[in-house]
Amino acid sequence: LQGIQQGPFIAVGDALEVIPRTLAQNCGVSVIRTITELRAKHAAAAAASETCHVGINGITGELVDMNELGIWEPFSVKVQTIKTAVENACMILRIDDVVSGSKKAH
Repeated sequence: LQGIQQGPFIAVGDALEVIPRTLAQNCGVSVIRTITELRAKHAAAAAASETCHVGINGITGELVDMNELGIWEPFSVKVQTIKTAVENACMILRIDDVVSGSKKAH
């Protein structure tokens, strides 16, 4: 995607990055260094067309394979969460349009 079409995807990516950023911050590790390393591992796996299961250990703050810790996030849960968030955002925008329209009518 290029141009204005990539805007929503960038916004969603930034929003989802809050989770590992907050986790790293709560663990007391260097947030910038940890997130940079995490991005590098995911990018390397994507370049090699591999699946990456690396995440932040919530206790130690180290980058580890989540499969080794027994942490799995079902794809269906992620999809439903994103769908719900998008639906809520659309509903808020519709409410804002209605409120904005009613203010102009008066």
